[in-house]
Amino acid sequence: MKIVILAGGSGTRLWPLSRSAYPKQFLRFGSEYSLLQKTALRFLKRFPPSDLLFITSEEYVHLVRSQLSCIHPSLEDAILLEPARKNTMLAITWAFKVLEETYHLKIQESVLVCPSDHLISPEEIFLDKVEEAREIAKQGNIVTFGIRPNSPETGYGYIKASHPQRVSSVEAFVEKPDLDTATRYVLSGKFLWNTGIFMLTRKTFWQETCKHQSNIGSCEQASVKQFRQVFETFPEISFDYAIMEKTDRTVVMPLEITWSDVGSWDSLYQILDKDDALNVTIGNVHAIDTHKSFIIGDKRLISTIGLEDTLVIDTQDALFIAKRGESQRVKALVEMLQNKGAKQVVEHAEVHRPWGKYTILEKGAQYKIKRISIAPQATVSLQFHQHRSEHWVVVEGTAKVTIGEKEMLVFESESIYVPKGAIHCLHNPGSSFLEIIEVQVGAYLEEDDIVRVETKSREKERV
Repeated sequence: MKIVILAGGSGTRLWPLSRSAYPKQFLRFGSEYSLLQKTALRFLKRFPPSDLLFITSEEYVHLVRSQLSCIHPSLEDAILLEPARKNTMLAITWAFKVLEETYHLKIQESVLVCPSDHLISPEEIFLDKVEEAREIAKQGNIVTFGIRPNSPETGYGYIKASHPQRVSSVEAFVEKPDLDTATRYVLSGKFLWNTGIFMLTRKTFWQETCKHQSNIGSCEQASVKQFRQVFETFPEISFDYAIMEKTDRTVVMPLEITWSDVGSWDSLYQILDKDDALNVTIGNVHAIDTHKSFIIGDKRLISTIGLEDTLVIDTQDALFIAKRGESQRVKALVEMLQNKGAKQVVEHAEVHRPWGKYTILEKGAQYKIKRISIAPQATVSLQFHQHRSEHWVVVEGTAKVTIGEKEMLVFESESIYVPKGAIHCLHNPGSSFLEIIEVQVGAYLEEDDIVRVETKSREKERV
């Protein structure tokens, strides 16, 4: 069996923590591991690393690689890069093509498709059900997994099952309902939450794709190279809409577990551990007479008095406060901020790059101060700036600096000046992170004032 883990989503329903440049699968929520890392560790309990394949976009590949390398070194070789972002139907088709050609996926071999950003407990029960579903899938079924609802959630899709107490046929898939409809679904006892996790064989995948999406199905016999050449010609479409809502071969397996797709602050609050006042607090939080609230801090101290049913999410550059129960409206808030051009929707103050990360410490009319962390043996590309000069102070480590034709080592507590227009490069020759304070001075200080003279080679794809 192979396991395809979708790690290219860019949702912002958990703004301001989740942003398009750093979405929720990479967040930790006070835990040692991110949601992506927890997903990997969950399957490594039962399956070898060679059974796992993580599919993501070029935008996130360095984040996926960085987080997976901390879990198991061989997982770096299990990352598949999408030719383009085309929603889940094309991403899954691309994964099947690679599994067939590179991993020699057998015609009757089962493939589990799973998002990378879910919380599941107990994991052993879930893994047992995955093993059970493998045999059901080999009979030509598409096995999807459902959760018995304990509340009328409007942020989940629903599955109407013929017999919700056992593995049974699916009568209908329903998109996220309004509150009244969701309440009727829960009271009827006929509906399950749709986890978006499913299993099918290679044979079933192509049979149903040829039947319901014949344009994509026509590529069944194409090589990976041939499919890549036409990939961008296909329209964006989700797997649910393309196949699941049309096929008559889907069965649902109910799961008696705690599950969340972490799709809103309210759903996350429901499953996290709470104190005696029913608060969830992460970070440096001190609360007096505060009840049933969800408070996440970053570096600042957060103190509250007399709050109830309140969400407080604090980051370095944005503060979100809302009444609990209203977090599904975050999407509308983010859209409003996008229309106003707010950069806080896209990136955090701490920005991750393939070579490391930087944090904007302060910004003024003609200056910007950053803390730059460069990974061991990593290099910031050869470049120059048309509108700014830079002054680097090495805080920790040793920097190998190239300015024009000169190459030099800059040690801890030393500094170096990079004039406007000078071609320069920064490399970390050490075995630990290089930490630098960068002071930019100029009339224009945005990130698009970077002219690369020699770009780093593109992130390599798995094929």
